[in-house]
Amino acid sequence: MKKIVITGAANGIGKATTLACVKAGYYVIAADSDRLGLQSLQASLPLHRLETHLADFSQAHVYQSFIGNLYDLHKHRALYALVNNAGIYHGKGVYDYTDAEVDEIWAVNLKSLGYLSKDFARRESAADYSRSIVNITSVAGEVGSMDAWYGVTKAGVIGLTKANAWNFGPRIRVNAVSPGLIRDTSIHDRIPEHRRREYERQEILKEPIQPDGVADVILFLLSEQSRHLTGKVIAVDNGAYPR
Repeated sequence: MKKIVITGAANGIGKATTLACVKAGYYVIAADSDRLGLQSLQASLPLHRLETHLADFSQAHVYQSFIGNLYDLHKHRALYALVNNAGIYHGKGVYDYTDAEVDEIWAVNLKSLGYLSKDFARRESAADYSRSIVNITSVAGEVGSMDAWYGVTKAGVIGLTKANAWNFGPRIRVNAVSPGLIRDTSIHDRIPEHRRREYERQEILKEPIQPDGVADVILFLLSEQSRHLTGKVIAVDNGAYPR
């Protein structure tokens, strides 16, 4: 059974991806800082298909050791894929961030992703079959955001995706998913209603995007059906802001 690591797995897109991966036959190693969310996830899935890890990826000692510990402490001999979904959004203007909040969003949204990816690649680059990394960025990283620090970290995810497609190839594929306005997520609920309405007017397709719609694209990028794709950014945004 192929093993997949999913960060930010307790809620929203991460939870939907975890459920989709288990349904597709994968074993999921789910990490999140939300203890209750992880407990709820574990209670809803078979023990032999899921394990959970409480992990705060704003902390350097956590993201610098997490992948290594899966091999060395938890005795996983091989991992098939990594989904870098952990992220935070403060919804603040550039003048309103504290230094601590800048450090936090930089660590969770970008720096931890870099460490998790390189540690995964170091262990799996000599594997006998190809591996996959899927990074979750955002439309904010492509067209900008009122929350400048969120936007810049998500733009960094795109840059890191393209660079690591070269760095980790040919054995490891690296792609990104760029969601737009996704319902039933914590970010959606923090965006002011007038901004949500403006974004909705930009959408070509009108069916609201739910987390499982993003999970379907992630599942595709994990699969052999996407074996010829690397370094790509796939937008899941109902066609908003064509680019």
